[in-house]
Amino acid sequence: MLARRTLPWIVAVSGLAAAGLAGCGDDSASDSTTSAELDSAKPTVSTPSTTGVGTGECGASEPEPPTVEPVADVESDFTMTSFDGAEIRIHWFPAVDVDEPAATLLQGPGWGLAGSTDTGVSGLFGDLSVGSLRAEGYNVLTWDPRGFGESTGTITVNSADREGRDVQRLLDWVATQPDVLLDGPGDPRVGMLGGSYGGGIANITAAIDCRVDVIAPTIAWNSLRTSLYKGEIVKQGWADLLYEAARTRELDEHLVSAHESGLVTGTISDEDAAWFADRGPGDRIGDIDVPTLIIQGTVDTLFTLDEAVANFAILREEDVPVAMLWYCGGHGVCLSEPGDDSWTGPITLHWFDYYLRGNADAELPPTFVFVDQRGTRWALDDWPQPSGTLDASGSGRLELVAEGGSGPAIAPADGGGVIGGLALEFTPGRATNAVEVTVRGEPGEDQFVVGAATLEVTYSGTAEEGDRPTRAFAQLVDDETGLVLGNQVTPVVLDLDGASHSISLPLETVAHRLAAGSSITLQIVATTTAYAEPRLSGTVEFTSIDVSLPVISGVRAL
Repeated sequence: MLARRTLPWIVAVSGLAAAGLAGCGDDSASDSTTSAELDSAKPTVSTPSTTGVGTGECGASEPEPPTVEPVADVESDFTMTSFDGAEIRIHWFPAVDVDEPAATLLQGPGWGLAGSTDTGVSGLFGDLSVGSLRAEGYNVLTWDPRGFGESTGTITVNSADREGRDVQRLLDWVATQPDVLLDGPGDPRVGMLGGSYGGGIANITAAIDCRVDVIAPTIAWNSLRTSLYKGEIVKQGWADLLYEAARTRELDEHLVSAHESGLVTGTISDEDAAWFADRGPGDRIGDIDVPTLIIQGTVDTLFTLDEAVANFAILREEDVPVAMLWYCGGHGVCLSEPGDDSWTGPITLHWFDYYLRGNADAELPPTFVFVDQRGTRWALDDWPQPSGTLDASGSGRLELVAEGGSGPAIAPADGGGVIGGLALEFTPGRATNAVEVTVRGEPGEDQFVVGAATLEVTYSGTAEEGDRPTRAFAQLVDDETGLVLGNQVTPVVLDLDGASHSISLPLETVAHRLAAGSSITLQIVATTTAYAEPRLSGTVEFTSIDVSLPVISGVRAL
């Protein structure tokens, strides 16, 4: 399916993600968010008693610093020999116009990419660039993750035992550099940021190494199992795209076998599923004890909002300072109005200024900020608990055929940008073969549907024998625009043995402002371009369908 796509275009999609075991277990830099806006919503968070959270108790991961050699004719580049002999290409940019030792930021790249060397003031897709971070007075280290760019080694998808240990050795080296601010011997004062793969390694490193003092992961994940294999059916569009971006590199055998199995059956082996689950961070998020700014995309169809919510909930339970920002972007196409698409960059800089440099005057964001489909930002000082629900019921018969399924979505007038020509192919759209239940909002005022809807169904059905899984898919459609909310579709696991069954499941999290008196339609469909094709040639009789949409209150516009 991807033979017609060229690798540079695929890598460009990964670039959107860059927009972003020893030791202790994106956006433009122009500040379009005013201080007054942030100050009015600033939470009560105590300033660290020291500048940074380092205590001097953390040290180097190994007794000796790694072997690092300069790269000929490239002043910023070095080659580091990691713990297992893999050669990791480093890009080092000391702070400019700074007269004293400076804190250091590590910025990891997206999947398939080398570390950024962009010393301009605005990075790819508006991400915070090396130049913009240096202009703020930070040393900046980027690197080619093992197996990508000029680095050698087998790609193991941010394994704590491989890519995680590589970054620990990077920290060992940073601690030896002149003009690097230290919290103790071998312990540089460090923050981490990056998108997608880069956000993932920020989470992993902060969980395994206490020298990391603050992080700001963007469009990252909690579990590769739930993000790539929800409902135990492969997210085929993204799986193909990501595999194609890395297939010429040295891949762990699990990546190869999972891709081959997904193409044939739409599923992967239990062994491969466990391997992806171990790529975490999963429960390792509970080992992070440093301030964390989570940035996620409302239309991200690879690492959905659910992944961010899972990480946020764990950190809140552990009383870690955390805030979460949702913007219209990520691994997906913003088909609605995005609003200002540069607002997360300045907030990220404030986050580091406050928590890494101890600037008590730096403007922190509210605990939770999201953008609706009209491009308006809304804030709360805590994760919202639903103040009520919008409910509806129905029934119907679904023919299990390939035709009339969900997607692809219709391209926007501007083509959707770089990602529009790729992810649009597997972006959900309103289906014609669907069982539908319509939920209508209250007539008096707009309502905010934020969170995961609940779907309960009783059904019976049959399908022909085969290797592919028996699934349907559920999505919510804005009847005003015809767009699928957040481009999100959820697999529904079915047992098609002819008997009656009842199930209840949460749908993917969405953020939507429902106009007074308007409606949202639940569609249960047989196929979607987002996932592998399930087993077809049968019918499902849904004798009862109940859908409940969470409604929140108390939001304020930013």
